Amino acid sequence: MTTYAVLLRGVNVGGHRRVPAADLRAAADAVGLGDPRTYATSGNLVVTCDDAATTDQVAHDLTTALADRLGLEVQVVAVAADRLARLLAAVPFPDAARDEPAKVLLHVGPRDVDAAGVARLADEHTGPERVAVAEGALYVHHVDGVGRSRLTGDRIDRAAGTWTTGRSWRTVIRLLEMAAP
Repeated sequence: MTTYAVLLRGVNVGGHRRVPAADLRAAADAVGLGDPRTYATSGNLVVTCDDAATTDQVAHDLTTALADRLGLEVQVVAVAADRLARLLAAVPFPDAARDEPAKVLLHVGPRDVDAAGVARLADEHTGPERVAVAEGALYVHHVDGVGRSRLTGDRIDRAAGTWTTGRSWRTVIRLLEMAAP
C-alpha cells in the first residue's frame, strides 16, 4: 500500500467552496481510497491505496468524486508520502521552517514547477519574501507573514508554469506525521 497526502486547492477559504471534512472522507472512501483522514479544514487528506495507483490517478478519482457528490470542480494534487518526506528534507529555508513554520509555505502542483520561471520571480520580486525551488516544488518564506504578502497565488502559479496549492510548514509536518506507518 502507498500512502498519499491529498491537497485540495481553494476550498473552505472565506466560507467559499465548502467541502466539509466528513464529505471529503466519504468521497475518498467512495472511490476506494483507504483509511481517509482529514487535517484542519483547508482540504488536507491522507489516504492509502494500492501500490499500482499513480498520483495522477488518485487526484483524478477524488476530483471526479467531489464533482459527482458535491457538484464542485476542485483541483486536487496527490503527493506520495515518500515524496513529501523528500520535500520536507529539501526545504531551502530550514531555519525559518523551524523557527517560523507558519511563514514558510510549500507549493505543489500536478507537475514539477518551472525552476527558471521561479528564478525570474525571485529576481523580479521586490518584497521581502524569499522564493526557491527544490525537488520540483516551490517554497516561499513570507518574512512579514502570509497575510501581509504581495506575492499572490496567481503570481506564484504564473512563475511556476502550473497551478499550485500551498500549505504552511506546520501543515506539511502534520501531514507527514499522519502518513507515517
